[in-house]
Amino acid sequence: GLVLGVYSSEKDDGAAHFTTAGDAFDKLVSGKLRTLLSLCGPPLKKGKTRVFHGLHQDFPSVVVVGLGKKNAGINEQENWNEGKENIRTAVAVGCRQIQDLEIPCVEVDPCGDAQAAAEGAVLGLHEYNELKQKKKPVVTPQLHGSAEREAWQKGVIYAEGQNLARYLMEAPANYITPIKFAEHIEQKLRSFSNVKVHIRPESWITTQEMGAFLSVAKGSAEPPIFLEIHYLGGANKDDSPLVFVGKGVTFDSGGISLKPSSGMDAMRADMGGAATVCSAIVTAATLNLPLNIVGLAPLCENMPSGKANKPGDVVRAKNGKTIQVDNTDAEGRLLLADALCYAHNFNARAIVNAATLTGAMDVALGSAAAGVFTNSSWLWTHLYEASIVTGDRVWRMPLFEHYTKQVTDCPLADVSNIGKYSRAGGACTAAAFLKEFVTASHWAHLDIAGVMSNKDEVPYLRKGMAGRPTRMLVEFAARLSQDSHN
Repeated sequence: GLVLGVYSSEKDDGAAHFTTAGDAFDKLVSGKLRTLLSLCGPPLKKGKTRVFHGLHQDFPSVVVVGLGKKNAGINEQENWNEGKENIRTAVAVGCRQIQDLEIPCVEVDPCGDAQAAAEGAVLGLHEYNELKQKKKPVVTPQLHGSAEREAWQKGVIYAEGQNLARYLMEAPANYITPIKFAEHIEQKLRSFSNVKVHIRPESWITTQEMGAFLSVAKGSAEPPIFLEIHYLGGANKDDSPLVFVGKGVTFDSGGISLKPSSGMDAMRADMGGAATVCSAIVTAATLNLPLNIVGLAPLCENMPSGKANKPGDVVRAKNGKTIQVDNTDAEGRLLLADALCYAHNFNARAIVNAATLTGAMDVALGSAAAGVFTNSSWLWTHLYEASIVTGDRVWRMPLFEHYTKQVTDCPLADVSNIGKYSRAGGACTAAAFLKEFVTASHWAHLDIAGVMSNKDEVPYLRKGMAGRPTRMLVEFAARLSQDSHN
């Protein structure tokens, strides 16, 4: 199969405006493609397709897909590169049509941006069907032509990184337990000589005095794991690393503050923070990015049992602060509190944590963007620029003292794990809580609860767990590594 892009006409002349590859193919078939397109009715709208059979012996089926306007670039209103998003969407739609035709291989028009085209193809075809007997036919996307091979390969690596996060998030919680999560990441990193993976057991977590993390883990029969990854890609192994921290609750029942049963199955993806940061490190290693990265993922389940945290319990974090656990379903911040304290051991250039932390974040931004809370405008700028390129949008949220007061005004301990006005500003009070465990001057907290799954909002992702914002984190790391080079 072959997927070709066509731009919408600037004038209403109805003529097809092909990409370079589309023009070349049309010449190959003596202008038949252009003729057929004009006979098929009005010009193709963005993301819409037409399928032609029997035009050329090498490509029995050709899918032509609308790319929108030719010179679409950065859209200031939308905070992303519209041209790249259009290509990702168009290619994904075209590749799925080829898959529906049960054709095992598809060549993809680079559409002027081979990286975006590769991302669209590889992301668009991904589906979690490990546990089904009846699977969709596997389609292998390849670049059509030889011009932009390097950019295409980069796009494939970026997309495969996001697909790894999607795989981990989508898999059932009895398949991805804390230890199995850690082993899966270790196996992905085994071939890299400049990566060290430490799978820390409960005894190590205890010696580190991570009382907040342990208090969540003790409610489950599954033992907790603290996953620590060191990627040494920098020219100097002693250069300050970028530290990624990810919340790794492999299943979240809410604990004693039990969640409603409706939709609770989705809480197998409550380790989306750990999945995206670990997948970003796997991708950085594959791209051989020239910087050092440390990845930290506290992994456990949050379950109700006779040993579980009770509302009103007080636990002690690694930095000595006491925490009143007023709601056992606000558990992610307890894991992160200890992991963030530990992150300060590495003299980090920046600490970035990601977590499916609050339903309030989903209420605020929905699935349009991840919320970013940061004490550093330098760090915000880098994250924001990376988000525009990847289409994995971020939006800056406030870290006001206003919210800090709501978590530090606590009857029994130094801080409470929920704000005293309950639901008001829930994502902001959660961020204010985390800030109590951070002294680094460049820290950002990404609340990715709203972008955890995809229904139909991102057209190049199928329904299911989204693996966002893995590509944004990779692009951010890549830009940071160029920064240190310059």
